[in-house]
Amino acid sequence: MTRPAVWIDVTAADAPASRAFYAGLFGWEIDVVEELDYGLVRTDAPLAGGIGQAAAANPHPPGVVTYVPVDDVEAAVARAVDAGGVLLLAPWEFPGMGVMAVIGDPDGNRVGVWAPA
Repeated sequence: MTRPAVWIDVTAADAPASRAFYAGLFGWEIDVVEELDYGLVRTDAPLAGGIGQAAAANPHPPGVVTYVPVDDVEAAVARAVDAGGVLLLAPWEFPGMGVMAVIGDPDGNRVGVWAPA
């Protein structure tokens, strides 16, 4: 039996600001459990993933990036930058598959945006 990833966890220096960043970027509804100071993201989408080799010629440094589907990668990047994020890897196309980019949230965590073809 395979074991797919089932959770995304962001630990932030300013959790309320981070929650607002992601809610604004992806339209996520986040329910805060006050006694834990932890926001639960409401979603019914499963996660899938892959593992690639980091190398000097590869623009992806070692680490984990979760990609979230969006309708328009350029618009999502603009929303991220407007909300205090930074563009880390400019949008690129996987021919026949889609377009993706990687942004940094205000705490420096990497998150990808993906628009399928």
